Amino acid sequence: MTRPEPEQRATRTPSTPKRDRVRRYILDVIDNAGPGTGLASERDLANELGVSRPTIRAAIDELVRSGLLVRQHGRGTFTSPRKITQELSGAGSLAVPPAEGDWTSHVVSFDTAPAGWPRAGRLGLSPDAPVLRVTRIRLVDAEPIAIERLELPAALVPGLRPADMETGNFYRLLRERYDIHVAEATQTLEPSVTNPEQADLLDVPSYFPIMCVERTTQDTAGRVIEHVRSVYRGDRYRITSKLHFDHTSG
Repeated sequence: MTRPEPEQRATRTPSTPKRDRVRRYILDVIDNAGPGTGLASERDLANELGVSRPTIRAAIDELVRSGLLVRQHGRGTFTSPRKITQELSGAGSLAVPPAEGDWTSHVVSFDTAPAGWPRAGRLGLSPDAPVLRVTRIRLVDAEPIAIERLELPAALVPGLRPADMETGNFYRLLRERYDIHVAEATQTLEPSVTNPEQADLLDVPSYFPIMCVERTTQDTAGRVIEHVRSVYRGDRYRITSKLHFDHTSG
């Protein structure tokens, strides 16, 4: 597991030499352990390192805030699970991230309303055109990873139901049921932290690091078929890109 650089770690309160020693020890454990490995109990760590349990607890709290450790109620403290990596290159940016695990979704809200001016502009519709608005939680192995808020022209997807959004690939569904073929998308990425609502849906603390992704997708006919705002847990999601250079690159 790669250790974040010092400037990427959460802001800390003034530390003590004992807490720094405990912190260095636990970071070594994290570096040498696999994702999801259980940490020794506070009592055992205190005995092994010759410090008090409050000192151990303070060091662990700091590493939990940094995303390097996770607490599971009734089970203990564990090194963070593996990160899910999505490669942005070619059509891959429109696909579910290639990753191990079982990807599913849970629909939180599903309703239709007039577009109004802001959505009309995003989707290329008239303000009174109906827009389907869907909020769903994306899960990997039943653990929440992301929140997606989708807006779609309702006229393009008649009969779409919440259950259709909970399994399978959405773009495949558009292609096979509605003969809509996605062609290109404009996507932006921005780091942020959770607000209380996002924290509750993702089962993480408030102000937890997240990656915000906003995407507008068009089909082969040039129609805007969706506008999506997503937030991904910063401790479980990573995006990589391939860069290509020509001979003039300096």
